[in-house]
Amino acid sequence: MTVKSQDRTSAKRHARNPNRLRPASSLVLGILFVAAALRAPFTSVGPLLGLIRDDLGLSNTLAGFITTLPLLAFALLSPFAPQLARRFGLANVLLLAMLTLAAGILLRSAAGAVAFFTGTALIGLAIAVCNVLLPGLIKGRFPARIGLMTGMYTVSMNLCAAAASGFSVPLAGRAGLGWRGTLSLWFIIALLAVLFWLPQMKGFVQNSGAKATKSSINVWRSPLAWQVTLFMGLQSLLYYVLISWFSVILGERGLSAGHAGWILSLMQLAQLPFTFFVPLLAGRMKNQRSLVLITSILFFIGILGIWLGSTAWMALWAVCIGIAGGFAFGLAMMFFSLRTRTAQEASELSGMAQSVGYLLAAMGPALFGLLHDATDSWNIPLVLLAAAAVLLCAAGLGAGRDRQVGGLSNK
Repeated sequence: MTVKSQDRTSAKRHARNPNRLRPASSLVLGILFVAAALRAPFTSVGPLLGLIRDDLGLSNTLAGFITTLPLLAFALLSPFAPQLARRFGLANVLLLAMLTLAAGILLRSAAGAVAFFTGTALIGLAIAVCNVLLPGLIKGRFPARIGLMTGMYTVSMNLCAAAASGFSVPLAGRAGLGWRGTLSLWFIIALLAVLFWLPQMKGFVQNSGAKATKSSINVWRSPLAWQVTLFMGLQSLLYYVLISWFSVILGERGLSAGHAGWILSLMQLAQLPFTFFVPLLAGRMKNQRSLVLITSILFFIGILGIWLGSTAWMALWAVCIGIAGGFAFGLAMMFFSLRTRTAQEASELSGMAQSVGYLLAAMGPALFGLLHDATDSWNIPLVLLAAAAVLLCAAGLGAGRDRQVGGLSNK
């Protein structure tokens, strides 16, 4: 049976069972609030990185490690998230992850450097679980609406991310919260995610049915899975390097911290419509190679503009990168579903891609800071980012083929 016929059959089963349709809106809200908490704890750090670095007495390399540490947590835990969900239940694991996220946010702002990095690690572990399990959850619970649901949760994620970047500096400065108070505010989003997820617990227990079984396909041996993984890793590397250092680069070019923060926010706001529409479009296309080409070209133009362009045009380069990021993230999330046959395979591909991919991405922010410290210039780091955009194109052209990890055409 093909993927589309499986999805139609699953959709009919949902339609015939009114008990499954009733909680659908509640489940959608639960997913959206979980997604809203998955990026803001990171994007709120970038505009405040200089304040954090100076207050905690960190070097640029250690400051880059603020972003690298949670990415390492992503890499370590991501392969095990599907196994945790099979053993303890997906709803239970997601709830525990959100509670851990809330605790990590509070700990990060509590005291000195040790508490800061410990809280950051907890945040990374919690987000890793949610990142891996959400694509499989959507494929399993919304088989006929994968593109729509993927678009909705990525918009929720990026909308909060953009707000976190834009409001961090005003909240820390004009509102007098400081960087500690500003970062701790995102505990509220994590708490709301917990409260909106709690009603899902009973529904998941009642509708769990048979336990998910391990896929017969080993995604680690699939060349296509490795192309999806490389695409995921490179787009993550580009995103997290720019989130960490873009404001610092703009500051050294003469822009105020507030102005730099809003340009970073503009970059993320530019993502929003594309994180919604790209999954919808990708789900309707035979292959996604044309979308990959657009993504890579926009990344390359934006990075080149930051390197060689005037500060007067920084908003334009930020928009180019933002649109590219929206394309890239939407495609990466859709590849987990489009390149697999079942929800379990989607979770396993997601776990593999986010483990290896985030391990690759984890090298980016610290290496970027190290190269700047060594050369006292942003030239070499930006050249390497432009090269990453070219590699992203090569990996994406392979990942965008009309194939599945089992070697079948997705028809």
